[in-house]
Order: sequence, then structure tokens, then C-alpha cells
Amino acid sequence: MRAGGFNPRRAALIAVPYGWLLLLFLIPFAIVLKISLSDAALSIPPYTPKLDLSAGWEGIRAMFSAFDLENFVWLSEDNLYWKAYLSSVWIAFASVVLTLMVGYPIAYGMANAPEEWRPTLMMLVILPFWTSFLIRVYAWIGILGQNGYLNQILLWAGLIDAPLVILNTPVAVYIGIVYTYLPFMVLPIYATLEKLDHDLLEAAEDLGCSRLSAFWLVTVPLSRPGVIAGCFLVFIPVVGEFVIPSLLGGSRTLMIGKVLWDEFFSNRDWPVASAVAVVLLLILIVPIVLFQRQQQRQQEAEQ
Repeated sequence: MRAGGFNPRRAALIAVPYGWLLLLFLIPFAIVLKISLSDAALSIPPYTPKLDLSAGWEGIRAMFSAFDLENFVWLSEDNLYWKAYLSSVWIAFASVVLTLMVGYPIAYGMANAPEEWRPTLMMLVILPFWTSFLIRVYAWIGILGQNGYLNQILLWAGLIDAPLVILNTPVAVYIGIVYTYLPFMVLPIYATLEKLDHDLLEAAEDLGCSRLSAFWLVTVPLSRPGVIAGCFLVFIPVVGEFVIPSLLGGSRTLMIGKVLWDEFFSNRDWPVASAVAVVLLLILIVPIVLFQRQQQRQQEAEQ
């Protein structure tokens, strides 16, 4: 076969992920986008579509004649929505910083542990995935509550005189997010540090660097791809997080995932809820594209 010619096997292999993407992302996104351009109504489903494909070209012409971005304009006019977006981005950014501060030492310790201990340490990191995500979040309610285990231990140790109010505060949200998404930060950093050539550290120390200087000048720059990957893997899902702020943050924590839930299931305003979802996806496209470019650069550098 000619170089650069059509390869049926290669085409079939590529078609599988693209078909999966079309079925589970592009088609649902098109449906949500269609609903976001509709009008709310007291019906089942609770919206009046402006695009009626069953009417053929007449339905398409009617859609363009009645086309407007009323629901998206409403998002820009109501303070609740843009405050929720900003709050979600800020909470996600702060969570990334906290997760990195906790996860980097763990990954560094794993990478420098004896080789026979590394599989065990890896298993301990991924062990939480063996249980339900919802059960793990509910467990923190029993730990952080006023009568929870944390307050009982602190009272028993004499460190506090009265129970601390942690549950239903932003602190509880950050604790839940860091605990839940910590493996997504640890594993990419560990994968990068494990491949680190320790001869470079010895060479740096031979040239007069202390161990701390060698760490900052050699280890940290070489682990940057894992750090960037971990930051994106934490930031992207946290922006749209709903379960953790709902169960641990209560009504005091404003995140766009909670607003989206309320619009869909409490207000039953599907067009506005769909507009919220579309804007959220557009916000997430930026870090997703940056993450893909970073992964591509890393692959090219390894080749």
C-alpha cells in the first residue's frame, strides 16, 4: 500500500473514538443547545421548541424568523448566574492549589520510596475509588458534623472547648474536594517523577547545589508536565461539581452546578438551565484545549 494511502484498519480504529464522541457528546450537546434556544412552557417537557424538524424546511425557516438569545441575555442580566460562574472558577482554582500542595509531597514520596513498596502505595492512593463516590462524601458529614468524629477527638484531646462549625461551610467543601480529587493530582505527578533520572540530581549536587536547590532547579522543572496535567484534571471537573457543595457546603456555597440543578428540577426552567450548561461548557473548553495542547507537546518531546 502506498504511503499516505487509505488504510481501512486505521480508519476503523479512528472511527471508534470519534463515533463515541459523536454519540455521547456532540448529539447531547446539540439537544441541550436546541433547548437553550426554546421558550419555557407549562408542559411536559417544560419548553416550547423553536426548531421543529418534523415540519421540514418550514420548521427551519420558522426557527430563524423567531431566533433570539433571550435565555443567554437573561444569564448576563441576573447577578446570580455570573456570580455562580465566578465562584465556581475561584473554588476550582483554590482547590487546585490545595490539592497540589497536598498531592505533590505524596507523589514525591511515592517516587522515592523503595521499588517494592511502590505498588502498595499506588494501591492506597486509588483505594477510595473502590467505594461509591456518594458514600465517601456522606462519610464526611459524619466526620465534620458538630457531633462528628473530628470534634469528638479534638474535645477529647482538650484542643477545643466547644465543637467547631465546619459542616455547611466553604472549609467543608474544600476538604471534600481535596479528598475526592487528590488521586487525579497525585497519579500524573507520580508518573512524571518516577521517570526522573536521579543521575541529574547527583550531577547537580556534585556541581555545588544543595539537596533543596537541586530539588527546585531539577526535580520541579522536570515534573512540570505532571503538575500541569494534574491541575487540569482537578480544575475541569471541580468547576461543575454539584454533589460536594450540596452535601457539605449547604446553602452558603454558591456554585454553578447547584444553580443548574435548581433550574432543571426546582424551577423546571429547562431553557435557562440549558443555557447555563452551554455557557459552562464554553468556559471549560479553554482549559480542555490547553490540556490537550500540553499533552501533545509532551508526547512530541518524548519522541
